[in-house]
Amino acid sequence: MANHRLPYAIEATTSTSASSGGSRSSSPIDKSSVGRNSVLTHDERIVSSLVDEEDEEQFSWSKAIFRRRPLNPPPDLGAIATKRSVFDDPNLAPHYWPKKDYENIHRFDPAVRWTYREERTLVRKIDWKIMVMAAIGFSALNLDRSNINQANSSTFLPDLGLTTDDFNLGNTVFRLSFLCAELPSQLISKRVGPDRWIPTQICLWSIVTLCQFWLTGRTSFLACRVLLGLLQGGFIPDLILYLSYFYTKTELPIRLAFFWMSMNFCSIVASFLAYGTLHLNGVAGQAGWRWLFLIEGLITFVIGVATFFNMPASPTQTKAWFRPKGWFTEREEVIMVNRILRDDPTKGDMHNREGLTPKRLWTAVCDYDLWPVYILGLMFGIPNTPPSTYLTLLLRTAGFNTFQTNLLTIPSQAMGIVTMFVITLASESVGERTFVAMMEDLWALPFLVALYALPSSPNPWLFFGVVTGLLSYPYTHPIQAGWCSRNSGAVASRTVNASLYNMFVQASSIISAQIYVSSDAPRYERGNRILIIICCFNLVVLYPGTKAYYIWRNRQRAKIWDAMTPEEKAHYLTTTNDVGNRRLDFRFAH
Repeated sequence: MANHRLPYAIEATTSTSASSGGSRSSSPIDKSSVGRNSVLTHDERIVSSLVDEEDEEQFSWSKAIFRRRPLNPPPDLGAIATKRSVFDDPNLAPHYWPKKDYENIHRFDPAVRWTYREERTLVRKIDWKIMVMAAIGFSALNLDRSNINQANSSTFLPDLGLTTDDFNLGNTVFRLSFLCAELPSQLISKRVGPDRWIPTQICLWSIVTLCQFWLTGRTSFLACRVLLGLLQGGFIPDLILYLSYFYTKTELPIRLAFFWMSMNFCSIVASFLAYGTLHLNGVAGQAGWRWLFLIEGLITFVIGVATFFNMPASPTQTKAWFRPKGWFTEREEVIMVNRILRDDPTKGDMHNREGLTPKRLWTAVCDYDLWPVYILGLMFGIPNTPPSTYLTLLLRTAGFNTFQTNLLTIPSQAMGIVTMFVITLASESVGERTFVAMMEDLWALPFLVALYALPSSPNPWLFFGVVTGLLSYPYTHPIQAGWCSRNSGAVASRTVNASLYNMFVQASSIISAQIYVSSDAPRYERGNRILIIICCFNLVVLYPGTKAYYIWRNRQRAKIWDAMTPEEKAHYLTTTNDVGNRRLDFRFAH
């Protein structure tokens, strides 16, 4: 391997550490001393070697695919990749310093520099060590959330003496309990750590899933739906919070998009799995849908146990009795911690076992600037949810049998992966959130109109084509979840705001469960008419209104902040009690 030149700052750090008889990055850092020595006395050569964020070419799928020349690496992989941040400004640095009990404080050093080669190698390692296990856990969630729809394509409802209204009630109580568990789950996660709580959640809900093998009727069905909602609620915000410990704001959105793409891939696998397990109908005198719950519950339980051993608490806490050497070297830990804090200094405001105080919780709940995103979370998914929930039942009504129905759900899932990837390209290409996020409803509108206009007894394959086109929509939830996280601005508020946003999304599902009712079956014309009206409202009022609001708020802030002198800005940062997106120097994304 060719040796590459160490940047000046790395050499300086190394020599300083050697002269002091120990590693600077492995010893606790005193805020007062390092704030002066490491930041205030930086050599001009160190500061000038930093990378300005606007000058660095971030990886972009749209550029990688559509540009004429290939996406080239930086001219010199041995060049410094460290981004300029507030820690390089002697006036601002003290106001953004991590708390002394931040779990990674012993690896924080503003003087550290690293190369593009080191950073790329490290990010690939994080993807394999952290991201893959998180994606498997997310797949476990989707496996156990969707199996009720596969069971519904079999004899599930008649075997238990249930009607479609009972099925709607089951979905409603599941979403309601899911919603109620969101915030408590986040509070538990912040107190005990997502690395402990996430595996616990997976194991607990997998037990409830496999216990559905013994369902006897309406009461046991509803009880299991409530338990599943309570145990699965908060899982997605918990996982996003956990991943934010390892990734920067430019790296996380694309990985969240791949997360939701994996949801579609998991649904495809689940359809094939359901096709096989439902053929076990009659084995040991039990219905095929019972075996479906039992087998998928056992699979999820195994994933949950494995997650306990593969989800470290933080970048500097990967060592354990079963992994004595850990996953990362000291050098890699230093790079991870400093690149994360340079990207977002607010991540050092809390440690990963610190619970939220009632004051912080109330402040986050009352953050009215996030309310527009919450309302979007409530409304954007309604037009697609009822057809998605009832897909298997709609296909059965159209004339397809149980096994054909499970296979015919696959095309829309596969197309969903493609459209989600395309919408991610669009989001990166235009640097836009509002108008890109509204593409889901814009896609749905013509298909909803076509579904409403179909004759009372349509050709089964024509019906299948329209429904498949509708459910192949570009899923923009990852964009809006990242949007909410970005506009929160601080770790404490981000934790609560992510839960509140997801609560509104779950409330959306509760509303959606009341649109297709048995009195409107089998064509659900009244329900489809309601979906068209909601879709138009989202496109004409909600999304444009949200963008206009954030533009107005940013102009308000800029008018005050830009009028301040440098001394007034420094005084504000020193004395203000504003945190996160309440600060005058914060700008909302839109």
